Amino acid sequence: MAYTSIIFKNSRTGAMKEAPVGFSWTTFFFGFFPALFRGDWKFAAIQFLLQMLTMGLSSLVFCFIYNKLYIKDLIGAGFQAQSISKGDMDYAAAKLGMQIPALSAAA
Repeated sequence: MAYTSIIFKNSRTGAMKEAPVGFSWTTFFFGFFPALFRGDWKFAAIQFLLQMLTMGLSSLVFCFIYNKLYIKDLIGAGFQAQSISKGDMDYAAAKLGMQIPALSAAA
């Protein structure tokens, strides 16, 4: 189960996305569909192709890493953390092993 969820906001476009932190049960059970439903076309295509080549075994790898990859892509697209559903942002950043940029209070 994901440890928590971070709400990201893109200050340029106003778009908001929710990203879980931790193990992805949805990817474990449903393969590439969670990426597809999130609009993450790149990783949906990568997971689909790898699942076809490995007869679904690649889901056992992606369930551990997909949420982190999704968060990295959001940050790369200009999203910043607005809030966290439970816990501490610093602890979530430590679990991810990366800095999470946060929106300023004025944004």
